[in-house]
Amino acid sequence: MGGLIPLTDASRRPTHIPVVTACIIVVNFVVFGLELKGGDAFVLKWCAVPAEITSGHHLITILTAMFMHASWSHILGNMVFLWAFGPEIEDAMNPLRYLLFYLAGGLSAMLGQVALTPHSTVPDLGASGAIAAVMGAFLVTYPRDQIKAILIIFVFVRITFIPAIVLIGFWFLTQLFNLGAVTEAQTGGVAYAAHVAGAVFGALTARFFEDPERLAAQL
Repeated sequence: MGGLIPLTDASRRPTHIPVVTACIIVVNFVVFGLELKGGDAFVLKWCAVPAEITSGHHLITILTAMFMHASWSHILGNMVFLWAFGPEIEDAMNPLRYLLFYLAGGLSAMLGQVALTPHSTVPDLGASGAIAAVMGAFLVTYPRDQIKAILIIFVFVRITFIPAIVLIGFWFLTQLFNLGAVTEAQTGGVAYAAHVAGAVFGALTARFFEDPERLAAQL
């Protein structure tokens, strides 16, 4: 059994402090704390259920669900991925553009899942759709950057460096392969369709959100 955990971009460092990325991480942990306190009732109230969305109910959950997580492993995994790719993309945009991009990516991801499974009653939650948008943006902006990552193969663990186009490209292909499947986690799950929709949104729109002057300074 193995895995790959991205840590950071080894090819560049942000020229500005990634305030928005850090704040998003804090908000996710605060919401997770509210989940732990409020239990199933809180989770079910604020997660997104496709069948309810398509019937015109609880539309706010399209937004709130992207800040919720089903377990400690779920939130820790998502936040590690966000911190690995978010600071450079925030730096290439600017705080406000990046925040709008992140929220739009999350909404697109959720709507993508709703469109694929409009009658599903399985709760969807998680930041992975928005983070997929960030990864899609990273793929088209810095495809040749080396990503420092932890490679795990059974009991062997080592630090390695992988080109972004390889790491994110392989990740995206696995999402396509599993399209339509839902990873169950406690009371809800995150659909692969949301990952695909988020990544496609990020790859297609990143250039519209990026600040040419900031990008030029990085390149």
